[in-house]
Amino acid sequence: MSTKANDWPEGVARHILEVTDSTMMEAARLAPQLAGPAWILALEQTAARGRRGREWKNPKGNFSATLVLHPAHGPERAALYSFVAALALEEALASVAGPHARLSIKWPNDVLLNGGKIAGILLESLGVNGKIDHLAIGVGVNLAEAPSSAEVEAGAMAPVSLRGETGVEIAAADFLPYLARAFAKYQAQFETYGFAPIRTAWLARAARLGETVTARMTRETVEGRFETIDESGNMILVTPAGPRAIAAADIFF
Repeated sequence: MSTKANDWPEGVARHILEVTDSTMMEAARLAPQLAGPAWILALEQTAARGRRGREWKNPKGNFSATLVLHPAHGPERAALYSFVAALALEEALASVAGPHARLSIKWPNDVLLNGGKIAGILLESLGVNGKIDHLAIGVGVNLAEAPSSAEVEAGAMAPVSLRGETGVEIAAADFLPYLARAFAKYQAQFETYGFAPIRTAWLARAARLGETVTARMTRETVEGRFETIDESGNMILVTPAGPRAIAAADIFF
């Protein structure tokens, strides 16, 4: 990937908004009018949200964008774009943060910097009869400022910012080309070769691989050694009762 900030992937649209309710909502409104993939960046959001409808704290100067795709896949394959997006985001941050930044990916798609959470990804899809009409990939990055620990869920990773950890300052609009270019690269790998190379690259960047983690689900909490991810992206935990595939959970270290 070129690291020139003005590089932009061919055939991908770009919409930069001063303010919107959320880029995910804007994506849902724009999707029917889009002929191809498009990034939507908002410099300010008034109703941002994260996974499970949680409020997403988004101080001014941070990065909030959504990529809209029209994948020719069913829901299970489209869900693997979560890992594509995480790899792209980790690479984009590595390009701007410098060689001494310690980056890793917390399953399935939170990016960590120096052990703290700097970014998160949210996928939403709309479709009928098992076919996806469009896929929205929302990305939030603490470029300038991190929420306080009091503003996040108890036991969750401490939030950090790029500026706070590395001293690097970059505007959201300048960060977007790094991310768009990295995503286009990993998307091409995924579409050409399938999930296998994405899985390999993701595991090379996985946080706490081989260590004991806790998976908190709606009705159950499971503790085990993080062994790998399978071909469907499930986290495989080795527990006293044997291997356990985790499809969706909040992970705690």
